[in-house]
Amino acid sequence: MTGAGPEEWQDRNDQYLAAALEWLRLLLHRRIAEAEGKAAAGAKAGGKARGEAPDGDDALSEAWQTMERAAADGPPPALAGLGRLLALSPFEQHTLLLCAAPELDPGVADLCARAQGDAALPFPTFALALSLLPGAAWDVLSPYRGLRYWKLVEVDRSAGQALVTSPLCADERIVNHLRGLDYLDDRLEPLVTLVSPEAAPADPADPPASRQASVDEAVAHWRQPAGTGGRPPVIQLLGPDSEGKRSVAARTAEATGHLLYRLPAAQLPEAAADLDTVARLWQREALLLPLALLLDMDDEAGESATGVTGRVRRFLDRSGGPCMVATRESRPELAAVTAGVDIAPPPPGERAAAWRTVLPPEEADRLAGQFALDLPAIHEITTAHGPDAEAAWHACRARTRPRLGSLAQRLEPRVGWEDIVLPAQETGLLRQVADQVAQRNTVYQRWGFGERIRRGLGISVLFTGPSGTGKTMAAEVLARHLRLDLYRVDLSAAVSKYIGETEKNLRRLFDAAEPGGAILLFDEADALFGKRSDVKDSHDRYANIEVSYLLQRMEAYRGLAILATNQRRALDTAFLRRLRFIVPFGFPGPDERRAMWERAFPPHAPVDGLDTDRLAALPLSGGMIRNIALNAAFTAASAGAAIGMPMVLAAARAELRKLEMPLSEADFAWDGQQGMPEMSA
Repeated sequence: MTGAGPEEWQDRNDQYLAAALEWLRLLLHRRIAEAEGKAAAGAKAGGKARGEAPDGDDALSEAWQTMERAAADGPPPALAGLGRLLALSPFEQHTLLLCAAPELDPGVADLCARAQGDAALPFPTFALALSLLPGAAWDVLSPYRGLRYWKLVEVDRSAGQALVTSPLCADERIVNHLRGLDYLDDRLEPLVTLVSPEAAPADPADPPASRQASVDEAVAHWRQPAGTGGRPPVIQLLGPDSEGKRSVAARTAEATGHLLYRLPAAQLPEAAADLDTVARLWQREALLLPLALLLDMDDEAGESATGVTGRVRRFLDRSGGPCMVATRESRPELAAVTAGVDIAPPPPGERAAAWRTVLPPEEADRLAGQFALDLPAIHEITTAHGPDAEAAWHACRARTRPRLGSLAQRLEPRVGWEDIVLPAQETGLLRQVADQVAQRNTVYQRWGFGERIRRGLGISVLFTGPSGTGKTMAAEVLARHLRLDLYRVDLSAAVSKYIGETEKNLRRLFDAAEPGGAILLFDEADALFGKRSDVKDSHDRYANIEVSYLLQRMEAYRGLAILATNQRRALDTAFLRRLRFIVPFGFPGPDERRAMWERAFPPHAPVDGLDTDRLAALPLSGGMIRNIALNAAFTAASAGAAIGMPMVLAAARAELRKLEMPLSEADFAWDGQQGMPEMSA
């Protein structure tokens, strides 16, 4: 505190409060004497018991002068300071003192009863305040005046009494504030969490240039002239980097001398009256401590976000103080005066420098290029794993693993290059895809190609071909080779009949997957992609917007996005031009099928005399061959026998019948002879 340390201020506040209580007791004694029709009795110096009135006006004057001396120098006492902060009139300050007095001096309750001439009224009332205190004003009773608006005083009307004779009680938080004890109001405690600079995901040392620039921008906004209602602009921290936003918020609050609390937006009460109470209490606390608030809307998406947005807007309209809103996208509707600050993860160069503190440059660059982690997360991983690059990679994958809910399913890659059978050209294309993902940091960052690419650095691939030809398996091979997580996206779940909801679902998907660069496999992409129609109505227009939005996000996505479709002809040429690779998966020929059969059974499976040439002659896809091998294995296990040709052919017949494909019983006859029989037309 300016001009006085905490201990000196506390001593002066205690002196002021003691003098104020003595002044109030003297007023009550005078009122008692008037009520009882008696003159104030004289008192012997030093011989009065506490609570009895000394000489009238002289004693009042002396107590008042003591109050003034205690408030003369340095920061004001708590009661006077509260009056300045909340624009309380002297009469309102004195009324608050009267309401707090029974908590500070239990003997005041008896004086209140005697002053009101009723033993049943051992508490302050508005009627007592109006008759006792100087400068009385009737408007102090208004719910829009300071005492009731700021909830400094509680009125108990449970007994059905008139307002002026109802019991008054000072708010517990305010009583403690008057004594010099400050803490967050316990009614707000369940809603908010303190974010101290030490506990926040702040940078372990000095923040990098990219992070400090965001802090400086936010601080500059708060130091602008106050906007509507005397409040600084509401700062919207934009982007998907939740940890980065908390770090910027913590440093901004620290730089401006505020304590920062985080409030998840979904915790705001739904009932308007409860929400208004929370807003008013927060504004009061923001003035007393002082505080800054981080309203976290990062997890709000879909239909539930509409109600939350309305509550946030009402809260901001009815509260005050410095406030930041963490949100993935700008929400200009939240407040009259807002300012946006984009928060992005540190660029690869800053991340690489952090990794290089414990890892060789090549490993550091590889981790920096793949995982968009904030510096505190990198510091945490390097502290835990030291120079173990392999452990660091696994830790990064675990930390960045996205929460995609119903929008995607995580697949565990169980196959490698040795398991997939494709023609040489298609295998070469897959190898190129893997190389581009692995070498992105070298080409885009170190060689500078990233500065010349305008549409985005994403690698987008189309897998096209009939079902069962290996599209999902190829995605698993890439994920296992690159050691990345693979998610299969159900586009039918992401596509919504409500206008604008599809884009929100896709935004959630890409934002969640971005930090770790997970591989996204959009299976059955025909749910969204098709010939972009001529615009005939609003639904056509928005369907085209959805396709364009997905293309835009795929191009900006820093990972690998794969689209799988059975109908390439349904995709228009404008869409195909924006893809980096197109890998066709055709129906396998006899040579590919033979190789698939040779790999269909694990080494430990008991196989007896399988004729792979005969099996390769059956018109089956890779997916069908896997199903047949598995079904034949169960049949053999039930029979307690090895997997032989009769079981495999029976399973093949059942698979073709299941898919309603044409077949001839002669194709599945087995006489125990190896070789290629003539297949029926």
